[in-house]
Amino acid sequence: MNDGLIPNRYAKALYKQAASQGQDAEVYGQMKSLEAAFAASRELKQVACNPFVQLGKKRALLLAAAGAQPGGPLDKFISLVDRNNRVEFLRAMALSYVKLYRRQHGIAKVEVETAAQLPQAEIDKILAVVKSQLRQQQLELSTVVNPALIGGFRITVDSLELDASVKSEIDKLRLKLLS
Repeated sequence: MNDGLIPNRYAKALYKQAASQGQDAEVYGQMKSLEAAFAASRELKQVACNPFVQLGKKRALLLAAAGAQPGGPLDKFISLVDRNNRVEFLRAMALSYVKLYRRQHGIAKVEVETAAQLPQAEIDKILAVVKSQLRQQQLELSTVVNPALIGGFRITVDSLELDASVKSEIDKLRLKLLS
């Protein structure tokens, strides 16, 4: 079966359940935290997928990683996922849920990558330009400092990228000289 199909189906089911209870925004935050925990720790997936770890301990660990309380929609969801032997897809389910929530609520994920830390006024100017082009209701901003860019910036909006960094200009020049 397609690895994307399973996470998408589970994410849609969780979204429908959470939305019907008015908890979709809360679950959104929890799923973002859970995905970040999976991204930060390989061991989390190893423990979550280990069949010898008791369900109660797995659930407690995953709920702590998500910042969720026992008895909530995420707790029930994790039990369902474990019961159906789909824990290996949990990170992909979290990513699918986050993507679905953003699409349903008109949220664009904006990442601004710069060579040095920018003052807040400059970040606000960049966001104003992005917002005027996207006409989105909300922007979810993250900033990254990457000295390898040398100068300039790189803006990523969902899957679109605008690269105005010195590094990319040098790379283009190098390729042009080589050809």
